[in-house]
Amino acid sequence: MADQLERLREALAGHYDVERLLGQGGMAFVYLARDSKHERMVAIKVLKPELSATIGADRFLREIRVAAQLQHPNILGLYDSGVADGLLYYVMPFIEGESVRDRLIREHQLPIEDALRIVRESAEALQYAHERKIIHRDIKPENILLQGGHALVADFGIAKAVEAASGTKLTETGMAVGTPHYMSPEQSLGGDMDGRSDEYSLGCVLYELLVGQPPFDGPNAMAVLARHSLEQVPSMQVVRNSIPDAVEDATFRALEKTPADRYPSMKDFAEALGEAEAEASLLRTSARRANTPRTPQQVPISTRRTTAKIMRPGGRTGTTPVQEFEATEEPAPRRKWLIGGVIAVLLALASIAGWKFMSARGGKAAAPVAAGDDARRIAVLYFQTAGNGDSLRFLADGLTEGLIAQLGQVSELEVISSNGVAPFRGGNVPRDSIARLLKVGTLVEGNVEQEKDRVRVTVRLVDAASGAEFQRASFEQPASQYLTLGDSLAQKAAVFLRERLGAEVRIREQRQRASSPQAWLLVQRAEAFSRQADSLSHADTAAAGRAFGQADSLLAQASVLDPKWTEPLVQRGTIASQQVYRVNTDPVLAAPYITRGLGYVEQALVLDPQDPDALFQRGELRYWRWLLGLEADPVAANKLLESAQADLELAVKINPSEARAWASLSHLYNQTKGPTDAKLAARRAYEEDAYLANIDKVIDRLFYSSYDLAQFADAKQWCEEGQRRFPADSRFATCRLRLLTTRAETPDVPRAWRLRDSVEALAPEQDRQFRTLTAQMIVAAVLARAKLADSARSVVQRSRGTTEIDPTHDLAEEEAYVYTLLGDSKAAFKALRTYWTANPTQQKAMAESAGWRFESLQTDPDWAKVVGAP
Repeated sequence: MADQLERLREALAGHYDVERLLGQGGMAFVYLARDSKHERMVAIKVLKPELSATIGADRFLREIRVAAQLQHPNILGLYDSGVADGLLYYVMPFIEGESVRDRLIREHQLPIEDALRIVRESAEALQYAHERKIIHRDIKPENILLQGGHALVADFGIAKAVEAASGTKLTETGMAVGTPHYMSPEQSLGGDMDGRSDEYSLGCVLYELLVGQPPFDGPNAMAVLARHSLEQVPSMQVVRNSIPDAVEDATFRALEKTPADRYPSMKDFAEALGEAEAEASLLRTSARRANTPRTPQQVPISTRRTTAKIMRPGGRTGTTPVQEFEATEEPAPRRKWLIGGVIAVLLALASIAGWKFMSARGGKAAAPVAAGDDARRIAVLYFQTAGNGDSLRFLADGLTEGLIAQLGQVSELEVISSNGVAPFRGGNVPRDSIARLLKVGTLVEGNVEQEKDRVRVTVRLVDAASGAEFQRASFEQPASQYLTLGDSLAQKAAVFLRERLGAEVRIREQRQRASSPQAWLLVQRAEAFSRQADSLSHADTAAAGRAFGQADSLLAQASVLDPKWTEPLVQRGTIASQQVYRVNTDPVLAAPYITRGLGYVEQALVLDPQDPDALFQRGELRYWRWLLGLEADPVAANKLLESAQADLELAVKINPSEARAWASLSHLYNQTKGPTDAKLAARRAYEEDAYLANIDKVIDRLFYSSYDLAQFADAKQWCEEGQRRFPADSRFATCRLRLLTTRAETPDVPRAWRLRDSVEALAPEQDRQFRTLTAQMIVAAVLARAKLADSARSVVQRSRGTTEIDPTHDLAEEEAYVYTLLGDSKAAFKALRTYWTANPTQQKAMAESAGWRFESLQTDPDWAKVVGAP
C-alpha cells in the first residue's frame, strides 16, 4: 500500500495532493487528498490491482461516466475519474461525517426514527437512479454516508462495472458483485435484476439498523447466500419489541424472496417508510406525554389459539371425525427449561398450601395450619419486567410458564394453566377480579430485573380476595448461570415446603433442561412467533407462514446449540401440526407438514423415548394422518390409528397432567371405543386444564358425549358451563336448543325458535347457513315432541341443505331423528341412507348401537335389512 500511495501521488501530482490512506473495502482503497485547483478535500477510490486487471480501463471509465450523471441531494456525486500509472480511480467529495457502518459500530442499534429517515432518503436516491436505468448492486452500510444526519448513497457504477466483467475470469480473482449479507436471492443466483434487488439490499440495511445485525449470518458466504434464498426472515420485534408493526411489515415486504412480492418501486418503499416514520414518531410522542415507557407487557399479544374446524364448524361428536377434530396445539409447558435456582426458590415460595400470616408481634411465622381448598388453588400471574429489554421479557415469560408447569406437578396444589392467566398479563386487572374469574385463593406475582450481569427476581404471595401479601422474597444470581443451579436449590425448596406444610412434599425433578442459555432464549423467541401466528386469522396465511417460518428457524438454531435438548425438536413438530391446521386440512397441502413434523418428533424420541410432549405430538400427527385419509391401505390405516392411540395413551401415562393428550384422546376414542371413554378422557382434559387452548371444544364434546349416553343432567351441566365461559359461541345456544329434544325438558316451542334465532345471530358468517339449518332441524324435533307433526314436517322440508352447504349430509341424520319422533320409520330410514352414503362408518356403528334417539327404530321389521344393506 505504501508503494501504491507513492505511485498515486506521483501520477496525480499537480491535480491532487494525496495525503494518506483512509481505509479499504472489498474492491478499493480510499485515500484522502486535496483538490489543488478547487482547494477542497476529496476522497479518491483506487480499485484493487486484481480487479482493475479484470475489468479493464475502458469498461470502468464507461460505467463511471454514466454514474457521474446522477445529481441528487442524497447521492454522493463524482468529481473525476481516470487511470493513473495503471491504477483505476474515481474522485468523490470528502464527507466529514461518517458511514452508516461507523455509526452502527458505535451505537449497535439506531433510534427507530433515525433508521427510517436514513433508509427512506436512500430509497429516494435509489428511485432517482432507477428511473435512469442505473442499479446500484452493492447497497450496504459502508456505502451509505451520513452528513448532518442525512444519507448520501455512494459508489454508483463500480458494481455495474464489476458485474459487466463477471464470468470465469472474475471468479478466479475471488471478487464478487455485492456483499453476501445484503444480496438479494436473484443477485446471488446470477439471475436477471432490476431495482427491486436494490430494494432487498436496502431492506437488509434497515433490518440491521434496527436490530443490530443483518437478517442472515453464517460461517461463510455460501451459507449466508443460501439462507437469503431459503429461510424466513426473523422478526425484528422479537429482538426489539418497540419496533412498530408498520415498520416490520415494510421491512418484511422489501425482504420478500420473490421480487414480484416486494414493493413495485423504491418510491413505494420510500412512501411506506415515510408512513411508518410518522407512526413511530406518534408512538414516541404519545409515550412521552403519558410518561409511560412502552414495556413488553403493554404490547397486546393474543395467546388464545384460533380453532376453526376441519371442513366446517359444528356437527356432533362421533359423526364425521374429520369435521370435528380440533387442533389442540398451544405453547408446550416449559417443564424442561425451568430456570434452575430461580425456579427452585419460586417453587418454595409459591407452595402456599401451608402458608401462614406473620404474627402482628415480631413478625414470626405462626405454627403450620391447614389451608382451605381455595388457598390451594393458585394463579401464577405473568411476571413483570423492569425495563424494555426483550431478552428480559423472554426470561420473565419462561419463569412464569415454567413455574406454572412445575407447580402443577405438586399434588397438594391446583394451579391455573398459562392459558388461564394469559388474559391478565400486564397487571391492569384488579386482584379481586382475577380471583373471582379464576376462582382462586392465592396469587403468585413477580418482577424480574437485570443490573449489569446479574438477574434479580422478586416474588410476592398474595391472598387473592383481600389483596394482602403473605410473603415477599427476592433472589439474585448471575445472568450467565440461570440454567445451572437447579438440583441443589430444588432440595432446599423441598425442605422449605416440608417446614411450611408440616408434611412430606416432593417436588418432581425436571426430566430434561436446556444446557445452553442461548438455545433457551432462542426457544423463547420462537414461542413469541408462534403466539404471533396464532393471533392471526386463517385468512392471513402469508403473515402466519412468515411467523411460523421464523419460529422454525429459531428452533433449528437452538437445536444446533443444544443438540441433546428435545424441546426445539418437539416445538418444530408442533409448528408443523399447526400448519396442517392452517391449510384447512387439505390432504394435499397437509401431507408435507405431517411428514416434516413426524421427522422432528422422531428425532426427539431418539434422544428421549419417554418424552411425553414428543409422544403427544407424534400421536397427534399420526391421528391427523389417519383423519385426512393419507394412508390408503385399510390395514395400514388401522395400524396408524392404533399407533396414534398408543402414543397418546403413553403420553398421559408418563405425564397424567398432559391435558392436550387427554383432549385428543377424547376425540379419538369416538372412533375406537365409544362415547363413554370419550367422555372420561374429555373430563380428564378439563380437570387437568380448564383453560386449555381448545377447551371450548372439550366442553362441547363433554356435552355431546353426555347427550349421546342419555346422561341429560350432565349434558345440561356442560351446556351451561359452555354458555358461561363462551356466551358468544353459537354452539352453546345450540346445545340448549338440543336439550329441548330430550325427555329431561319440556318441549318449549317458543323458546326453541328464540334459541334458533340466537344460533343464527352468533354463528360465524362462513358457517352461518349450516348452523342455522341445523338449529331449524332441531326445532322440528321439538315440534315433533310437542305433537305438532305438520309444523315439524314443514320445517324439515325447508331446512334441507345443498351439497355445498352440507357436503357430509349431517342434516339428513337430524331429519331422521325428527321422523323417528313422528313415528314415520320409512322417512327416517330414507334420511339415514342419505346420511350413511357420506358416512359409511356410521352405518356399522348404528348397527352395533342405535343410541337412545333411534332406539324405537330397532323394533321396526325393516331395521335389520336397512342397517345391513343401505
